[in-house]
Amino acid sequence: MKDFKKYTYISASPEEVYLALTKALSIKLWTGAEVEFEELPDTEFSFWDGDIVGKNISFEPNKKIVQQWYFGDTKEQSIVTIKLHEDKKGTSLEYKQTNIPDEDYEEFTAGIEEYYLAGLVDFFDE
Repeated sequence: MKDFKKYTYISASPEEVYLALTKALSIKLWTGAEVEFEELPDTEFSFWDGDIVGKNISFEPNKKIVQQWYFGDTKEQSIVTIKLHEDKKGTSLEYKQTNIPDEDYEEFTAGIEEYYLAGLVDFFDE
């Protein structure tokens, strides 16, 4: 199991980025796919037509989101923590994920960078 951490800059306020990450309609706009999401702890969610599924753990509005992402039959929890830090011209986003299965790591983290994080950045840059 491996961990992954990435920082990215987004040209929007932490409030705007938080809304983009926690409102189903906004998530659908920047992912371009079907989504099931409710901003409530202990609710399950689905992004990209079920390619990413998991459970919401906690929310700290405009600052932090903690989720468990599922990897098939893996018993160890993969925890995603997204922290939003106000920056001079927008938001510094810190993405951290624990317990990514070794066999999925390269392809999965490439997808996170290319689609999840870059998709969010592009949403605000357009």
